[in-house]
Amino acid sequence: MSEVKVNKISPRSGTTVTLGDSGDTFTIPSGATILNSGTASGFGDNLEWQSSIVTAATHTASGNQGLWLDTSSNAITLTLPSSPSVGDQLIFTDYARNWGTNAITLNLNSEKFQGNTTPVPVYDTNGESVNIVYSGSTKGWIPNTDGGVALETPQTYAIDFLVIAGGGGGGSYYYGGGGGAGGFRTSTQTSGFGNTITVTVGDGGAVGSGNGGKGTDGGNSSISGSGFTTITSTGGGGGGSDGSPNKDGRAGGSGGGGSGYSTGSGNRGFGNTPSTTPSQGNDGGYNSAGTDYGGGGGGGAGVVGGIASNDNGAAGGAGTASSITGASVTRAGGGGGSGGENNGTAGVGGAGGGGLGARQGPATAGSAGTVNTGGGGGATADPSAAGGAGGKGVIILSMPSANFSGTTTGSPTEDIVSGKKILTFTGSGSYVT
Repeated sequence: MSEVKVNKISPRSGTTVTLGDSGDTFTIPSGATILNSGTASGFGDNLEWQSSIVTAATHTASGNQGLWLDTSSNAITLTLPSSPSVGDQLIFTDYARNWGTNAITLNLNSEKFQGNTTPVPVYDTNGESVNIVYSGSTKGWIPNTDGGVALETPQTYAIDFLVIAGGGGGGSYYYGGGGGAGGFRTSTQTSGFGNTITVTVGDGGAVGSGNGGKGTDGGNSSISGSGFTTITSTGGGGGGSDGSPNKDGRAGGSGGGGSGYSTGSGNRGFGNTPSTTPSQGNDGGYNSAGTDYGGGGGGGAGVVGGIASNDNGAAGGAGTASSITGASVTRAGGGGGSGGENNGTAGVGGAGGGGLGARQGPATAGSAGTVNTGGGGGATADPSAAGGAGGKGVIILSMPSANFSGTTTGSPTEDIVSGKKILTFTGSGSYVT
């Protein structure tokens, strides 16, 4: 092996010296040191700290720079280099420990950051020092160190909600009114990752008991969580009963129907008008004749409760259709009113889970509202022809399948329809976005 010993290599002409040919390897022996007194490029780490302190509101960085950023007087928008090369890096440091007051915002200059183009990263921690490296067009700039290497470009996605409360129970004893449907509300909200949505599903109200017992209101259903607007649907109102002063149906998401028992037009029961804001349902019905015994239908999410005009019980109001699960399904129908003593027919339940009212002659029991529809319970006709409780509510979430985190409690039913993940909660639980 030959050896050349010189103290200096200079170009014979021009200003460029080339060492060897493509594919050659130059070995630096152990213990040797290469001193750079000029500018080095093409090496793995050729970062150069800039001597000027950046204080302007906007600044454009070049590749492989170290920058001191002083936000004592104002926030700074730092524009990242255009057309960076793989391996280019930047370090920018809080010069005066003021980023918590005036933050650093990155202008991505048409490149990606952590694989995303939005939102733009914002650094707002006093004393922070950030080291980012360009990885290529797929993921763009990636932090090497920035505290906990947090996701600085958190993504958001839309979640559709259907929130239905428990239906009200049917009115008791003689000529009861149908239970009102549980409140029906929809919402679309946008969430980032890591938020917890708490889900509470309301139970159906009990059928009224004994002489003069109104049906019990259904339980409320709700969603809540950090970063979300709380949505509460009110339980359906219980149906009215025969004994004064219990003839009127109760208020709720939808109102309970009024009792048909009457000794005159001034003494009959009336369906209740819901007072919820925003509106979640409709009024309960009543008997308009004033001298007959058919009970009024419970209000439904989509239609008011039926009004009886004779001995036949009125139908419950129809519910409202939703396609949140991919198919159109009607829920939250009102309970049917009871038939009167003169062989009056029972009021049918409203479409969407409303229970059938009872019939007195011959005695036929009514039915409960359908579980997990928020349907109102059918009314009682007499002690031998009982009515039914309200149906339990339900809460349904729909989101893009790609964004589903997989973290739930309460064992919701999971389905995928047309690229959407559907979570159906029939009991209380949670979902972490």
